[in-house]
This record gives sequence, structure tokens and C-alpha cells, in this order.
Amino acid sequence: MSSDLVTYESNDGIGIITINRADKMNALSNGVVAELRDAFISLNASDDRCAILTGAGEKAFSVGADLKDPPRDPELWECMPGVGVDVDKPLIAAISGYCVGGAYCLVQFCDIAVADESADFFYPEAQIGFCGGLIAGLASRIPHKIAMEFMLSGKHFSAQRAYEACMVNRVTPVGQLMDGAMEYAEIFRDSSPMVMGALKRFVRNEVMTRGPSEQAGLARRDLLAISRSEDQKEGGKAFREKRKPVFKGQ
Repeated sequence: MSSDLVTYESNDGIGIITINRADKMNALSNGVVAELRDAFISLNASDDRCAILTGAGEKAFSVGADLKDPPRDPELWECMPGVGVDVDKPLIAAISGYCVGGAYCLVQFCDIAVADESADFFYPEAQIGFCGGLIAGLASRIPHKIAMEFMLSGKHFSAQRAYEACMVNRVTPVGQLMDGAMEYAEIFRDSSPMVMGALKRFVRNEVMTRGPSEQAGLARRDLLAISRSEDQKEGGKAFREKRKPVFKGQ
């Protein structure tokens, strides 16, 4: 990765991905989104069996998109696991402090979520007149009425309310967040990667209802792969040189 906006640590078969921008409450800038995407690609290529996704510092997992440096290239969807990057290894979100807007989308697309008692979830898009749409899939993940309350009202959900609403799997005391996340990670590390990967694909591709922005992101992902490919460069070069292109599927 190009800088330390996102760090990746491998710990005995468990990856720890940290949004490392505590001075900005881990806001999702253009650079953070790019490095998160790269971190998930690194996880796929690594020997780690699973990963914990968390934020640096105690104030925030992340306050969502950085309004002063909003993610445009890459766009926010490109760092979402299962949308920008398919990840067949289990992902555990570990949330402390604020988890706002697009940051909750990151949690939504993880498989397991652990929050400590300081966690504060809210989704204020309707109150500020902005919408990226990735949150819509929440209604297929938790009870409909609760999803609509969270998406439309901008109300703050405490860690306990999030647990009761099935938005997180477990709530820990402050200071014990990573211990709680690591309990899941150690189980996944010692479990069959083939079985876990197959079940994740079944759920992601066949069971879970995808929102329109997720579907658009998946289509855009495939098209961007072509436009950023060596084959497209070769096609253009061959056309200019009036010769037959030599494509490599890369």
C-alpha cells in the first residue's frame, strides 16, 4: 500500500486491517478508500484465514466519507467487501466510538461485527440531502422496520440498540473490543477455508438481496477492470499501429 492511511498486519493467520487516520476520526478520504480496497486485495492474496477491520484511536471506527476529500477515484463502493472486492475469507468489524454513514456500510458488508459499549451508530444522509444508496441492502440483513428507522431518521443507535437490532453480534466493555473480535477470528483461523469460502459465496451470490447501488457497483467493477487493463492499452496501441492486437487477458 502507498502510505499508512490503512495498515495491514498479519498475526498468526489473522489479518488486522486498521483505518489509520485517528486525527481525522478515520474519515474515508480518497486515499483511505484506495488503501482499503488494496488491503482487501492483499488479504485475498495472503495466507491469512480471516481479518479484523477496525479504526485507529478510541473516538471513531470511522465518521464516514471525508467531506473535504470525498472518495471519487476510487469511488466509495470500490472499498466495500463483496462489492468492490470479493472476499471469501471471513471479515470481522470491530467498532469503537462513532460509526457514521458510509462507515456503517463497511460494517454491513462484513460477516461479523463486534462493538464496544462506546459505539455510536448513525446514518445521517437523509438529514444532509446526500445519498450513495449502498445502505439500502441493510433491509435484507436486519428487520425491515428497524432498517428503515436507521436509514431514514438519522437517530443514534447505541451499541446495545445495535445488538438488539441484529446489527452487531456482540458488545464488549470498553478496552476489550479486540479481545472480543479475536475470539471469532481464532475460530475462523482454525476452520476449513474451503467451507467458509463456499458458504460466503452462497450467501453473497444466491441468498442476499443486493440493493441497486450494489448492483451498479458490481457492473462498474467489471467495466473498470477492462478499462484499466493491459488488454485495453494493447487494443488501442494496435489500432494506432494498424496491426493485430495480442491480448493476454490481463
